[in-house]
Amino acid sequence: MKMVEEDVVIVGAGIAGLATGVALQRLGIRALILEKSQGLRATGAALTLSPNAWFALDALGVAQKLSSLYTPLKTGFVTDVGTGATQAVSYAATGATGFRAGPRPVHRKTLLEALADELPIGAIRFSSNINAIETQSPDGSPIPIIHLSDGTVIKSKILIGCDGVHSVVARSLGLGAPVDSGRSAVRGLAVFPDGHGLKQEASQFLDVGIRAGFVPLNEKEAYWFLACKSSPKGEMMERDPELVQTEVLENYAKDFPEIYKDMVRHSDLSTLTWAPLMFRYPWDIVFGYLRKGSITVAGDAMHPMTPDLGQGGCAALEDAVVLGRHIGNSLIKNGGLFLGAVAQDLDGYVQERKWRVSWIVVGSYFSGWIQQAGSNWWMKFLRAIFYKFLITKIIRIADYDCGKLPKVSFSSELGNSKKIE
Repeated sequence: MKMVEEDVVIVGAGIAGLATGVALQRLGIRALILEKSQGLRATGAALTLSPNAWFALDALGVAQKLSSLYTPLKTGFVTDVGTGATQAVSYAATGATGFRAGPRPVHRKTLLEALADELPIGAIRFSSNINAIETQSPDGSPIPIIHLSDGTVIKSKILIGCDGVHSVVARSLGLGAPVDSGRSAVRGLAVFPDGHGLKQEASQFLDVGIRAGFVPLNEKEAYWFLACKSSPKGEMMERDPELVQTEVLENYAKDFPEIYKDMVRHSDLSTLTWAPLMFRYPWDIVFGYLRKGSITVAGDAMHPMTPDLGQGGCAALEDAVVLGRHIGNSLIKNGGLFLGAVAQDLDGYVQERKWRVSWIVVGSYFSGWIQQAGSNWWMKFLRAIFYKFLITKIIRIADYDCGKLPKVSFSSELGNSKKIE
């Protein structure tokens, strides 16, 4: 058995885990990130980052190298497949500039690599599977102990679970398991070697029980998605991208406009994914165990949500900055990371995050329900109201600045730190 001691261990090298690692690195705190995969995972092909995500990336010092690669979306169009009626949607206020100029679609792999590049060599330990998590209290303060499948045992002052929807760390806290929304989503990357010729606009298509769309990433690539009621073939499609493509073209999107089906036909099959849409009940977030001692969670491990507001990754980036700020403040106040003080500051992080992310979970679920529900007259009426009035209010969730990280000066010892005014 090999025993290792660390100041901070982060489980999961997805968006939340890498961003949290970068936040702590900015504070001079080295975190060990445990990732069960053999390399960085890019499941999902792409995602759209709203202003709140860009403010968080700016706090992490990563925004500029990404924002220069991607163009903001100003407008989009929503088409009712049954009637052909199209409605315009604005994604940014008139004259908005900077991070508020509109959401930007980003390759997930590019985002992960940009975050990982900010970390020191050896910060990510791949192929690390967790067998068990326990706590020991030799002096009255519980210390997280992580047991890995290769026999390594890691003792850490702080343990942060960023290990996704089926989080091992969340389970160790006693958080209620995420629930299946009854819907699934397909995501893929369409590649056009000679260019797709599309404007930088988002396109959505609504049919009974189905919501789909696409958005250009650059001149030759576009990200597309389809959300629908879960299929009995779901488990097979999770393993077979060709079956996913066939099912979308011949079943789910058979009545959709050619422009959408052309996206599906041009898919890079290696990027195609089919997955059930899970979420955590908001009351489990507000009243559940998000912290125990110096153990907490962030990203999907805390607040899995349906993708209907495009806020999963954005909220994870917010988590990283807010969590880093509270840990940094603990470091500054106490001159080091001390278990009792850290636990109190982690509680501050939980209190700051739980209400906001709970409302985002609720808004995402409601948005998906109203957009994908039936075709009777009152649902069509609600949908029209949603796109004309409510969508702008919901989008304001994304117009949020989570704040900055504290500036800390260091001597050679972690315990010798102070705030820079």
